Amino acid sequence: MSDPSHDRDPASVEDLDDLYENAPCGYLSLRPDARIAKANRTLATWVEYEPAEIPGKPMTDLLNVAGGIFFETHVRPLLRMQGFFNEFAIDMVTKAGNRIPVLANAVERRDEAGGLLFTRLTIFRATDRRRFERELLDARAAAEAARQQSEQLRILTEASLRAERETAELREQFIAVLGHDLRNPLASLSAGARMMLRVRSPEEAVKFEAMMQNSVARMAKMIDSVMDFARGRMGGGLTLGQRAFQALEPVLDQVVAELASAHPERAIEAHFDLGTPVHCDAPRIAQLFSNLLGNAITHGAPDAPIRVEGQVRNQSFELSVANAGQPISEKAMERLFQPFYRGEVRPSQQGLGLGLYIASEIAKAHGGTLAVTSVQDETRFTFSMPLAPPAL
Repeated sequence: MSDPSHDRDPASVEDLDDLYENAPCGYLSLRPDARIAKANRTLATWVEYEPAEIPGKPMTDLLNVAGGIFFETHVRPLLRMQGFFNEFAIDMVTKAGNRIPVLANAVERRDEAGGLLFTRLTIFRATDRRRFERELLDARAAAEAARQQSEQLRILTEASLRAERETAELREQFIAVLGHDLRNPLASLSAGARMMLRVRSPEEAVKFEAMMQNSVARMAKMIDSVMDFARGRMGGGLTLGQRAFQALEPVLDQVVAELASAHPERAIEAHFDLGTPVHCDAPRIAQLFSNLLGNAITHGAPDAPIRVEGQVRNQSFELSVANAGQPISEKAMERLFQPFYRGEVRPSQQGLGLGLYIASEIAKAHGGTLAVTSVQDETRFTFSMPLAPPAL
């Protein structure tokens, strides 16, 4: 009986060898230690080696750094687990160090006892495919960037619209409140001027002049508050004058004396224990204190004293003003430091609703805080700021 191998057409044997060596894809066989046992001529040409130079090399010698890490940490463990790994992308490198994007399929060949004989890899150049993938990723990234930009534009537009609405509301409030509250002192000035024309004695003239001076002072205070509000809104915050280390106790005593003189019917209990200068704009601190004390006089229970405390604690200056009376509602608390907010006021109460707003802006400008607590029998505003400026 003849050997079938002897009957095979020599041309077909030559064609099989040629098919392996010059296939349109690369072939690799790896030993169990991941060194190359055999590679076809196609692969050798891609990586710019002579076919005889490749056997014996570790597989990682034909991969870039990232590809080598991926092969050792992903490909080989998965081959151990399931015996194959299909269509994984990896980058090979030529002898000159140029990168070749490829796709590969790998399958293990084992003996009857399960021992690993070798691993076969079929490798396809994927330059066009990888370029297409990168273009898809770039297009997706560009689309995401465009979406984010559109979202940012939408947010900015909404913020701009909100700011415009807030500005319009503030403008309307400003016109309404200023027009309303200036009317009373203007009417008082007008009435005083008419009465001055009919005075019959110096005593009457002095009385009318005092009334007119009081109206002028009220109008001047309103204008000063409006100017502070404008500086705070347009300049990104209220600005301070020259700051220096100031003994504040005399400044605070003067504010108490002024308001006690203007409201002799109200009891003000003040206790100051500072003992050290504070780095601040003293006139602004006096303005903040005056606004808080005036607010307590306006809204506090008239038959209970207003309690004022100033002290130095933990390298901070603290100033609190407390009054008895009904607590501030939660709804009012939300808008307490907003401009032109006056809450529930009585007809006799005057002001633009800027006092607490300006006080809070002065606190911020000093690097401090202005907080409020309001319970059943007491409402307390507390201003706190560092004694010295932060180190540069």
